[in-house]
Amino acid sequence: MLKEPLDLSKARILISNDDGIHAPGLKHLEKIARSLSKDVWVVAPEDEQSAASHSLTLRRPLRIRKLSRRRYAVDGTPTDSVLLAVTQVMKDHPPDIVLSGINRGGNMGGDVIYSGTVAAAMEATLLGIPAIALSQHIPPGGNPRWATAEAHAADVIRRVADARWPDGVLININFPDVAADDVTGVRVTTQGRRKPGGLIQEGKDPAGRPYFWIGTARAFADHAEGTDLETVYGGGISVTPLYMDLTHRTTVDALRKVIG
Repeated sequence: MLKEPLDLSKARILISNDDGIHAPGLKHLEKIARSLSKDVWVVAPEDEQSAASHSLTLRRPLRIRKLSRRRYAVDGTPTDSVLLAVTQVMKDHPPDIVLSGINRGGNMGGDVIYSGTVAAAMEATLLGIPAIALSQHIPPGGNPRWATAEAHAADVIRRVADARWPDGVLININFPDVAADDVTGVRVTTQGRRKPGGLIQEGKDPAGRPYFWIGTARAFADHAEGTDLETVYGGGISVTPLYMDLTHRTTVDALRKVIG
């Protein structure tokens, strides 16, 4: 991973997302990436893939559509897009860093498990490439303040790129729903606790058959001090390092004592 500071001005940057190749957030991220480097590539899903998580397409062929120079659409998931970008589109010169987003809506707490935006960064991490996921928080029924992310993202990315990340770590950045000038600061945070999909609506289609629709409301949120949730809801930018190894080491030791 990123064992030395990365000179972004000389870096080859790949950007992707889960909202699709035509999403406004992707256009804003392109602008941000081009302010960092002249070598920017875009490989993103053809259509919206929100909440696709780290899903990989195995039971049908995938197609890559070239839209313009260094800009491609993949008829698959965010994971498919990053995998094909690195192994096919950019195989002769892979990216130095992957930026995923800017997602329309925050990816905090349990969101990261479901998020296609975070999954794109996860795939890059598994391929040994430094990756950053970026999301713009919005309130229910609100509109994203893209200007806030656009005003602060380049600086935050530069500062993160000056750090050193161990293997298996990706960076998850969330921007608050406040005006750019009202951001209260940038803070390194831990992952909070909240679960998307808390409300399930039940109804019947025109044929009288019952259906269930999983909503985006949160069933549980814990804004504990120092978490991404507490920071973003307080008007700050959260920077959360996420670790790909899901093994719980303490439990490993406890189980070894009883299992041997």
